[in-house]
Amino acid sequence: MKTASYLIKPASSICNMNCQYCFYSDVSKQRRNYSKGIMSKETVEMLIDKALADAQEITFAFQGGEPTMAGLNYFIHFVEYVEKLKKEHIIHYAIQTNGYCLNDEWISFFDKYHFLVGISLDGYKNIHDQVRLKGTQPTFEKILNHIQKIQQTNIDYNILTVVTSQMVPFAKDIYKFYKEQGFEYIQFIPCLPELDHSTEHYDLKPKDFYNFYYDIFQLWYEDLKHGHYISISFFEDLLMIFQGRYPRTCGMLGECQIQLVIEGDGTVYPCDFYALDQYCLGNITVNNIDEIRQFKSGQIFLKEEKRFSSICKECQFKNICHGQCKRMNIVYFDDKYCGYQEFLKDTYQIFYSIGQGKIR
Repeated sequence: MKTASYLIKPASSICNMNCQYCFYSDVSKQRRNYSKGIMSKETVEMLIDKALADAQEITFAFQGGEPTMAGLNYFIHFVEYVEKLKKEHIIHYAIQTNGYCLNDEWISFFDKYHFLVGISLDGYKNIHDQVRLKGTQPTFEKILNHIQKIQQTNIDYNILTVVTSQMVPFAKDIYKFYKEQGFEYIQFIPCLPELDHSTEHYDLKPKDFYNFYYDIFQLWYEDLKHGHYISISFFEDLLMIFQGRYPRTCGMLGECQIQLVIEGDGTVYPCDFYALDQYCLGNITVNNIDEIRQFKSGQIFLKEEKRFSSICKECQFKNICHGQCKRMNIVYFDDKYCGYQEFLKDTYQIFYSIGQGKIR
């Protein structure tokens, strides 16, 4: 059965919050047009028509900007059109949201159509409200309230936390807070520097990477030994690698793939990190899926060389890491130090044992 995934930007880079470190806002500023606008019904239907013709199992994932800015009616039309046309297709829906708009109507919709919901929350109140603002107003209490409402439903959800350099000293406190809140699925996302490196106030440095993840690991492993497993995406990816399986996170094995990122006007890009004019793969309203996958700019993107550190050559873990994602690896290593290497030195045997079923 052929599978395919689409990362859809229904409201382009439009957002109702102004988070200080937003990578997609930074990406969008590098393009001729910052925003591609709200996706029209016509574009939605052409996207769905072509997706259903191309594959039998499809994941439609929505992201931003803030995808809920497209409005609930956008999503209702999207799923109803899929329901009308699908035959023996298997359809999965996912959304990554800041959670600010998630009233009862939104939550009921996500529950009805079995959306996997990723909600952004940056630790506890004092940390979150430093960087995730609506205008000048804090957002923590409102978003936590919406998460608590989701916890009362059957919705599968996970917590998405952008790890800034300022957050590193509080790693253990954040883990404990999340555990108290009953969060069982957590994705820690390293904060990236801007593409032009004009400001580097929040981005995670390699030593920060090690310190944060090792602090989290210590508490996570203690919980695991006592029978409480909390899913942390980075750790799960490592376990899958040690089991000989393909990790879920793109770039964990150092290879780029065409991701089919669909912007609000139908423009297609190969990667969320590189939704830039020079990497345009055509437009879903004009090109079919096979044409998009074969676009010359996509092949150039796949073949681009990425940076390595001199310490990569002799690294004992190079066959695990492979240099990581070409956009993310700036977080892992510089010319003199690799936080990922140091983390694996301290945890490799434990992850390997867990992956082999020797620790449960």
